Amino acid sequence: MTSGDATDHDPGRGPDLDGGAGDSRLSPLLEDSAEDLYENAPCGYLSTLLNGRIAKINRTLLDWLGHRREDVVGRMRFADLLTVGGKLYYETHLAPLLSLQGEVSGIALELKAADGSRLPVMATSTLKKDSAGRPLLIRTTVFDARDRRAYETELLHARREADRERERLQRLATTLQQTLLPPALENVPGLNVAAHYHVASVDKVGGDFYDLFPLAGGMWGLFLGDVCGKGAAAAAITSLARYTLRAAAVYHPDPAAVLGNLNTVLNHEYNAEDPRFCTVIFGLLAPTGRGGFDITLASGGHPPAVLMRADGSADHVPTPGGQLIGVLPDADIATTAVHLGPGDTLLLYTDGLTEARTTWADGRYGDEALLDFTRSLAPTTASAAVAALSDLLETFGAGLDDDTALLAVNVPPRGGEEHRRHG
Repeated sequence: MTSGDATDHDPGRGPDLDGGAGDSRLSPLLEDSAEDLYENAPCGYLSTLLNGRIAKINRTLLDWLGHRREDVVGRMRFADLLTVGGKLYYETHLAPLLSLQGEVSGIALELKAADGSRLPVMATSTLKKDSAGRPLLIRTTVFDARDRRAYETELLHARREADRERERLQRLATTLQQTLLPPALENVPGLNVAAHYHVASVDKVGGDFYDLFPLAGGMWGLFLGDVCGKGAAAAAITSLARYTLRAAAVYHPDPAAVLGNLNTVLNHEYNAEDPRFCTVIFGLLAPTGRGGFDITLASGGHPPAVLMRADGSADHVPTPGGQLIGVLPDADIATTAVHLGPGDTLLLYTDGLTEARTTWADGRYGDEALLDFTRSLAPTTASAAVAALSDLLETFGAGLDDDTALLAVNVPPRGGEEHRRHG
């Protein structure tokens, strides 16, 4: 038996669609005529005269709209099938554009059915011309867009819900962030203070924190830190760190002891599968009675503070050897002491500032750039320094992808004279 015979006699083989011997079997599946294809197409067709009067319409579109052919052909215009808004749009925009271009494609319209319901459609119209280029009539193809409209409506609803949820989360994050910071800095006799918190993303709660509070014997405690990570987990560590530092300082104000206490708490609470840590710098301020303050600083892996002197100089306050808080059971806490005299300003900051992405140097702002910037400010005041650095943060734009906290303290110059900014 030849391969041709097998094809002709195999009852399980479907119609031959490539023009072979199965053409006779395929013929019943073909449309009876071009007219039948026009009338029963899966889309609507209509032809109108140049004045919009309907000259021809297929059965598909008539069935969609519930009209009789004799009530439409020669009696209605295409615009009569449109809703009020669609009619206005068609006559003021689409008709002039069709006359100018000869075609308009994929236009979203709503047709008005005989029962008053609305049918969303996508329409394409072309202008038929004679051999001399004179327009004869308008041909329009209409596609049922009910499923698409339902999908678009559902998508729009989902987007609105997502926007509302995002706004709710932003409000929650903002509220939570505010609860992690002191509502207002304490008024320290003989000292000017200023702080600023720059939020890199309104969607995520950052882990930066600071505080300034009174202690026994006329002393004051201050700290500034940065918890690893963002979100609810970071917020929990931030809250724990802030209140632990305050409580530990009241119990034993020695800065190394305060950070050691925080290290013990974090290491005990978060030493399992999800370890958490932070960097912190803690300062103990003691007034000297000579118009200044002696400050003892302890650092747990935190960027060094910057001291801007009344003589116009500025430099880092080194705290070498300080380890991250919460990583090891017994962290090595480094301490140093400085004197803050009249006109001197001490600046604490988190690394969101120095880690900001820039278009110069190695792509990061860096410690040296910050030092150069503070040298251009010195001598200065706490509020002036924080204001200048706040403006600097704004210049980074999208390059600032981490929250940044700033805290500055300044001993006013003798006689209340204001410092002048150099440069």
